Amino acid sequence: MDSAKDTFDYIVVGGGLAGCTLASLLSKSPASPSVLLIEAGADVSEHPLTQAPMGAFAAHGSDIDWNYQTVPQTHLNNRSLYNGAGKALGGGTAINYASWTRGSRFDYDRWAGLVGDSRWGYDGLLPYFEKIETDHITNVAVSKSSPNRKHPLRERVLQAWLDLRLENIDTANSGEPLGVGEFVENWRDGKRQLSSNAFELSKVTVMTETVVQKVVLEERTGSLTARGVQLHDGSQLSANKEVILSAGAYRTPQLLLLSGIGPAEDLQKVGIPVHLNLPAVGKNLHDHLLVGFAFPLKDPSAGFALGGAAGPWADPAYQLGLPGDWIATENVPRSALAPAVEADAAVGLDQESREYASSLLDSRAAHFETVVIYVPGGPPLTNTHVPFDGTHIGAVVAVMSPTSRGQIGISTASALDPPVIDPQYNKTEVDRALMRYGIRRLLRLARISLADIVTSENPPPPFESLSDISSDSEIDARVRSEGRTFFHAAGTASMGQVVDTELRVVGVDRLRVVDASVLPVPIGAHPQVAIYALAAQAADMLAQASS
Repeated sequence: MDSAKDTFDYIVVGGGLAGCTLASLLSKSPASPSVLLIEAGADVSEHPLTQAPMGAFAAHGSDIDWNYQTVPQTHLNNRSLYNGAGKALGGGTAINYASWTRGSRFDYDRWAGLVGDSRWGYDGLLPYFEKIETDHITNVAVSKSSPNRKHPLRERVLQAWLDLRLENIDTANSGEPLGVGEFVENWRDGKRQLSSNAFELSKVTVMTETVVQKVVLEERTGSLTARGVQLHDGSQLSANKEVILSAGAYRTPQLLLLSGIGPAEDLQKVGIPVHLNLPAVGKNLHDHLLVGFAFPLKDPSAGFALGGAAGPWADPAYQLGLPGDWIATENVPRSALAPAVEADAAVGLDQESREYASSLLDSRAAHFETVVIYVPGGPPLTNTHVPFDGTHIGAVVAVMSPTSRGQIGISTASALDPPVIDPQYNKTEVDRALMRYGIRRLLRLARISLADIVTSENPPPPFESLSDISSDSEIDARVRSEGRTFFHAAGTASMGQVVDTELRVVGVDRLRVVDASVLPVPIGAHPQVAIYALAAQAADMLAQASS
């Protein structure tokens, strides 16, 4: 091994959204450090599924996806669920749906308050949001993408939400998203923006299709220091300064565990020597759960939905993004949610979980999100029983402030094997109450405000159609059968438990985590904006630490 070629100042493990951003910005910092970026997937810049918006549906389950499966989910009819994650340079930006939502100031400030560091509050991250949106990532509201991109139901859907007394907000990215705002996307001229392209990597050494087995640790007189990484083939690479894990909410905790950092009992079960007993590794997994619905159009010939006769959809402008206009973000009234909070407290939740659940009683909390789309849905999201033929529109309701918490584990000592994923979806009464309320709001929208456009929802067999007056048990049964991930897993190397506010792994020198794993509480948004800002702030922290 050539020591000069195999030693770098920084080694970043995981070339996803956070990893590419961090590696690029670090390489351009004043000290001009040498940076190695290691990614298990390939460079997919020219992959056919990364070229156009509708490719996002096919990208899930493809060769650029890890194609994870959860363990059977107790509160979702014991189903083992598909959980996607980008296996590519660019990570999740290679397969996501390009929703550009910052989320609520309330969520970020709750994060900052929990860890006692204002840098992680909304105002602390705002300069990074703005810099990324100005210098790196094109993001645009649907109506601004093209004057010809005028979905036929645009004004009707907006009016339907206004009829339900939602406020029409100028922008969903002001930090105050409650209401109905225009969908903002980060397609660029109808093309996907991979993080590996948005953040230029010319000064970074990039290794693709390379699996890291573990972090190489050195123990001296009671201290533990990261010295580099070992690849799955046994070769080692050294870091003069730091190793940074950016492998995502599933792979980062797996790598910590494979490195001997985590709950001692779990490590011993698979024969991994314990370097550091850190019980919180892999815990606190949170994710957004969604349920999809399909609504038959009363007049399919009107051209309201994509998939039938070309009609207005023939214009290339409709290929600039996904077929939707509005994102509705709502808060459940305190009177409706408080009984669920009390019910969960009575079953013995830990103090942190109780405090988080109680915080949701605040009227500023973004509880659930609803998006109406002009297609019925489709794999892997929803409504696989409905034809894609222009006869239906669809919608999803997602719980954005879940209180259910799961965990990531390992079943073997090999990085080639998938992590054990147990999100424990739909576990709490709070989550069930939020989902019920959101579903009823959507079904009321369809039954009253869009009654001249759609009929009752087309349910998956063997269910009967739901309505906004359906019982709790009827709605709960549908959620248990149809609930699935929104692909927003986070929290498994949580700030305040696994890492400190400088993103340093507690008890290990020269090892940090920079990805969604560190989010201690859910962000009620599609999290890519938050993760870009996290990585950009991390780059500044590392540059300052080395100066």
